[in-house]
Amino acid sequence: MTAAPPLRAGAAARQLLIASRPVSWINTAYPFAAAYLLTTRQVDATLVIGTLFFLVPYNLAMYGINDVFDYESDLRNPRKGGAHGAVLDRRMHRVTLWAAGLLCLPFVAYLLVIGSPVSWLVLAASLFFVVFYSAPPLRLKERPFLDSATSSIHFFSPAVYALVLAGATWTLPLVALIVAFALWGVASHAFGAVQDVVADREAGIASIATARGARWTVRFALACYVAAGLAMLATTWPGPLAAVLAIPYLVTVWPYRSVTDADAATATGGWRRFLWLNQLSGFVVTLLLIWYAVLTG
Repeated sequence: MTAAPPLRAGAAARQLLIASRPVSWINTAYPFAAAYLLTTRQVDATLVIGTLFFLVPYNLAMYGINDVFDYESDLRNPRKGGAHGAVLDRRMHRVTLWAAGLLCLPFVAYLLVIGSPVSWLVLAASLFFVVFYSAPPLRLKERPFLDSATSSIHFFSPAVYALVLAGATWTLPLVALIVAFALWGVASHAFGAVQDVVADREAGIASIATARGARWTVRFALACYVAAGLAMLATTWPGPLAAVLAIPYLVTVWPYRSVTDADAATATGGWRRFLWLNQLSGFVVTLLLIWYAVLTG
């Protein structure tokens, strides 16, 4: 049996692009940029380089490593192959891991040079969870509840890193903001895991949804969205207004509150709306951040 020929550069680049989930790039770059800019009140090289890092290399590492180690599950998952992630050709596995590492390297080197020991620890922790969410031997995504917590870290850690890097003063309202962001991340991962219950079980992959069932997991996600909205009420004005952003997420997830494991794939419809809902929420958050900047400038 002859080996398959190597992929052409264009085809390989396309698979790497799909693996990095372009529709989700903003979800990690924006928290870093907003937190850094509102703390320093200036546009500098670190803002630009850090934002670029969390825009593309970070996402290629996070999602690319996931696609490599989730290959068997993805083959059984009909929603894979687009915005929800690539079913990577086996020939792309080594390429993806090398591309993710090499693309991250110069950005991480710069951030280490200009950072402090505390910022090094935060960045190291963020990258640790990016790698070992999917990669063995830890493979945290297969440890129910830790999977949702780790996934949440992927999204709020860029903001925490930016705050530490910029020397922000930690206050109760700021902590409440991060807690709200973390709860949103937990809820979002849990709901996302519901649609993959059947594929994950067939591949022998554990998750919060395979462990607790689709119905319980959807209701857990709803509770976390509510808690995130309540946490926003403790933030600095006009932050409490962002509490209303929990409502569209609740409306999106609510119809699936009684979904069975057998019908869990229907939650993909809600997940598609969720992906675009993030863009709308980001717009509203941007307006609130501008208001906050004006009030505190």
